[in-house]
Amino acid sequence: MKYGEFIKHVESVGQLNSREEAERATRATLEVIRERIVGDEAKDLASQLPKELGEYLRGREGQNGQHFDMQEFISRVAEKEGIEPTNAVIHIRSVFAVLRNAVTPGEFEDFQANFTNDYAELFPTSPTSEVPA
Repeated sequence: MKYGEFIKHVESVGQLNSREEAERATRATLEVIRERIVGDEAKDLASQLPKELGEYLRGREGQNGQHFDMQEFISRVAEKEGIEPTNAVIHIRSVFAVLRNAVTPGEFEDFQANFTNDYAELFPTSPTSEVPA
């Protein structure tokens, strides 16, 4: 999937108001993912994404992820975007849904394994029909 396609799908899935909003949502979410998951897993995820998006995940190779709960994840994304946490939830879900379709099923499972069960409501339960594989 190309960068423009990824952003377009985030905008569509999240019913966001603009490409710029989708880009901010994507960047903030990926940067917080980088903080949360094991650095080598972030690198693996980055390798399956467009280069522009992969850069948001790189830089922590060989390091463990920080352990923080779902509410902290949402708060960090909201702070990076400068939005309310309720809107950040929509943005995170949109990015996660597009990620699920942008990477291989095995890579998405590896990515999701970095999160505890309390994050379940942020993850899509099945591939999004709006997003082509």
